[in-house]
Amino acid sequence: MAAAPPTAPIRVDDTAGGGRTVRRIAAVAAVTAAVAAFLAWYGNRHDFFDLRIYMSAMRWWNEGNPLYDYRQPDPVQGELYFTYPPFTALLLRPFAALPLGATFAIFSILTLVAVAVTTWWLVGPAADRRDLPRWFAAGLAVPLALAIEPSRETLAFGQINMLLIVLILADLLFAVPRNSRWAGVGIGLATALKLFPGIFIVFLLVTRRWRAALVASVMAAVATLLSAAVTPGDSWRFWTHELWATDRVGRLDYTANQSLLGMLSRFTAPEAANRVLWIVLVLAVTGFGLWRAARAVSAGVDPIAGLTLAGLVGALISPITWSHHLFWLVPAMIVLVDAALPVPGGGGGTRWRPGYLVAAGVVFAASVYGVVSFPLWNNDPVPTGSVGEFLLRNLFVLISLLLLAGLPVRRHGGALGW
Repeated sequence: MAAAPPTAPIRVDDTAGGGRTVRRIAAVAAVTAAVAAFLAWYGNRHDFFDLRIYMSAMRWWNEGNPLYDYRQPDPVQGELYFTYPPFTALLLRPFAALPLGATFAIFSILTLVAVAVTTWWLVGPAADRRDLPRWFAAGLAVPLALAIEPSRETLAFGQINMLLIVLILADLLFAVPRNSRWAGVGIGLATALKLFPGIFIVFLLVTRRWRAALVASVMAAVATLLSAAVTPGDSWRFWTHELWATDRVGRLDYTANQSLLGMLSRFTAPEAANRVLWIVLVLAVTGFGLWRAARAVSAGVDPIAGLTLAGLVGALISPITWSHHLFWLVPAMIVLVDAALPVPGGGGGTRWRPGYLVAAGVVFAASVYGVVSFPLWNNDPVPTGSVGEFLLRNLFVLISLLLLAGLPVRRHGGALGW
């Protein structure tokens, strides 16, 4: 009888590696199941409210009516209007021909994909530095990113925020650092779609990315002029009047408005906030925040911290920043966790920093609770009545200010190519 062929010995490392993979899969499955159960319980409490307004405005426009005449009664805000630039309207207009259910499904799927893709981009470098599989890091981070109020509100309202985030991050994480000829295109398109991303053109300027800033500005101008050529009357009206009418977007003092002006307005409601004080705060926050952002990306220090700081500046200084605009809490938490965990070999730090891990946990818990998901606020325009109410009604403003001052910036050896 022939002897059986020798079998390769089972190495301890192989067994350990297989067990580690099983544990990682179990951890991802557990976190995903917990978040899925939470989101199922929470449900869609807004029933695609904003997306319904967009589609109603598009049908109104298709019937030959002036786009910015569309208005819809609202028990909280009084009346709501279509407030996006004409370029956005041109992109939304084809969806008016679809059944509402199909539009809801498309926007929800695109948002989920965008959260997954952008989170993969953001956690990838931190995972690589620690020899962790990217699928594991993203598998934990993506469900947690979906659990926070900004993501929940984006999905529930049917917002387009995550499309803008994809365009911005594609630029800042890939095109801009590698000096691609396309650097600036994504930021320019995002700015034409919604003015908030214009803060990243300023960010490109303060980080001396002159060509990318020029490309972004030209792209925003081209998209805007294209929409003006297609719909000149509505474009003229938007840029000369509707853009400056902040009352069309909603009440400044409403709790969901997590900007500096929103915070000041909640002190003085129903009276208007002091605009001189607001401008002083805007200048201080912009100067300090962009200074820190520029330092973060100089000499390849920490590009993710830099773009996060710029995003937080934009959220704070915008007259209206709804809580679903605050995606920037996601990269902020990733930066905090990255700073807390040791890196093998000393690249970026070899010891634990539990304080940053605690900070990330606090930001996450606050982001899950949110400012409008669970608290039942009086929707009347009344001033803030107590210290506790001030803290809760301005939770994201205060967190953003603290992150602006304390977000860690660490040298990673140009891990993203800066």
